[in-house]
Amino acid sequence: MLTSSTADVYRSLVAQAASRVAGRFERTTQPASGASRAELQRLVDAVDLAGGGVGGPAAIREIDDLFLEHAVWFHHPAYAAHLNCPVVLPAVAAEIVLAAVNTSVDTYDQSTVGTLMERRLIERVSEWIGFSAGDGVFTSGGTQSNFHALLLAREAALARAGSSRAEAFARMAVFATASSHFSVGKSALLLGLSDEAVIEVADDGEGRMDPVSLDAAVVAAEASGRIPMAVVATAGTTDRGVIDPLTPIAAVCESRDVWMHVDAAYGGGLLVSPQSRDLLSGIERARSVTVDFHKSFFQPVSSSAILVREPRDLAAGAWHADYLNPVENEEPNQVDKSLQTTRRFDALKLWVTLRAIGADRIGELFDTVIDLASAVSDEVAADPELELVGRTQLSTVLFRVRPQGIDPAGQDALVAGVRRVLFESGRALVAKTVIDGRPCLKLTLLNPETTLDDVRGILTIVKDAAATLAGIAPEIDAELDAVFSDAEVSA
Repeated sequence: MLTSSTADVYRSLVAQAASRVAGRFERTTQPASGASRAELQRLVDAVDLAGGGVGGPAAIREIDDLFLEHAVWFHHPAYAAHLNCPVVLPAVAAEIVLAAVNTSVDTYDQSTVGTLMERRLIERVSEWIGFSAGDGVFTSGGTQSNFHALLLAREAALARAGSSRAEAFARMAVFATASSHFSVGKSALLLGLSDEAVIEVADDGEGRMDPVSLDAAVVAAEASGRIPMAVVATAGTTDRGVIDPLTPIAAVCESRDVWMHVDAAYGGGLLVSPQSRDLLSGIERARSVTVDFHKSFFQPVSSSAILVREPRDLAAGAWHADYLNPVENEEPNQVDKSLQTTRRFDALKLWVTLRAIGADRIGELFDTVIDLASAVSDEVAADPELELVGRTQLSTVLFRVRPQGIDPAGQDALVAGVRRVLFESGRALVAKTVIDGRPCLKLTLLNPETTLDDVRGILTIVKDAAATLAGIAPEIDAELDAVFSDAEVSA
């Protein structure tokens, strides 16, 4: 509990926690500790959660030893696995404020100015998109934002269907590519649509939706009695980092009267990019948009939003409760727009960031990692021991290792082992995925302070690991040697 009498305790505990985190930032030499899962489980199990308290300072020391020692550090230049970003410090300061005040922005009487600040920020993001009178609400992440958008699309399609909910749901169709986020299929399930609701649209061979194939798919669906509910265009696919051609997709959606949703969870940072904003040309013609600020806006998790072009569309998700937001209440209650009730004031982090460094600076940071990915792709393409798998428009790099004398099947077999070796050592973290039926490694570059030399270092470790696993490298770094000797890794 935080009261005026505990202000000194608050200052002390926050200072102690901040000092220990800062110390870890100064001392961290690799993105992960390399401790095994069994070792970490032993450490967690050794903590007595049933006993009496040990006091704030002791608990913070324990968290330093248990969590901070073994956390995955996204700020480290050798972290290049998933869509996790290092965070800008003004947003971290805002986290301290919003956690201490503990505002819930579901109703105005719990948040007052917080509600007004979130609404103003939503107006600003809508302006970036090109929604002249748009609206929206903050969410926990892209999965929730996409689900919310498809819920609104479902209700809009239902209003046009002229049939019962059950009958209409069974006939509704959502159009997306194989590269679309998994939340599209998951949302269809949760929304009660049929198992065949998501219709896969062909792409251009590089992961971008083909508008001609989309138009044909919508026409075919209508001809078979289906109800085209929504088209999900992706502005930044998770693996390839490519952007669907939004303008021609919008033309198809407008001509066929289909809801167009743009999943810009990854590529949303282009909205404020000084050099690449044109990649999102056409986004203003969407009916709804997802933006994850905890990706390309460098905000702490969680910070996402769903934006709609027409504010009235949000009414489809409204629900009233007498104790919370009765119909006659004229207060600006955000729960009328959100699928959540209790909800953190996550908008404060982006608000403070914009006031501290400005939108242009955020865009410059995103441009920096996009440029880095381009340079890394050139390096990979020129390296005879590596194979570049396509080109990105954002900040991912897909590649395979091809040690001398190893055929494609052998190269495929190395992917999982290389990723695991790096993970178990903690020295560098990369991801693995599957493209066109073949596994490959993936670098996701979201750290503006990472240099080309840093990534060259990761690639060297990758090549050394592959060579050792392939049995063509007689020696290896002593630190990695212990990992390679692990029977599980070898398997």
